[in-house]
Amino acid sequence: MSDDDAARVPDPITDADYEEWLDAVAAGEGYALVCPEGHGSLPPRRRCPECGSTPLSREPLAEVGRIETFSVVHVPSPRFADDAPYVTAVADLGPVRTSGVLRGVDPEGDAVEIGLSVEVGVEERETDGEPLVVFRPVDGE
Repeated sequence: MSDDDAARVPDPITDADYEEWLDAVAAGEGYALVCPEGHGSLPPRRRCPECGSTPLSREPLAEVGRIETFSVVHVPSPRFADDAPYVTAVADLGPVRTSGVLRGVDPEGDAVEIGLSVEVGVEERETDGEPLVVFRPVDGE
């Protein structure tokens, strides 16, 4: 392999890219990777999963997102055993949609609905203390 070839080989994609993203979300600086066509994705990525474009820029996540769908989990996987029951949800955060756990609502109540305004953050799973993407209702909702 020549020096030119070595210079073109990208660093391997690792979980560190996702951990960096979690740290950014926790600091209130969440972002999405957006291609020139406007398709958004979350790290780790080297190219747009929709169109294959390689130039990706960091674009900020919306400060407030909206719940698009949700499910109340009563029978969790072992990693979430102490968290149940809980609400897992998908939220639209501007350039991307992502999943997380909805906290700050009664999972058995009727406060969860499509269109609920939420903020995104990072908290710990009850079961093992590992970081977790969390949505919380915006004050006043």
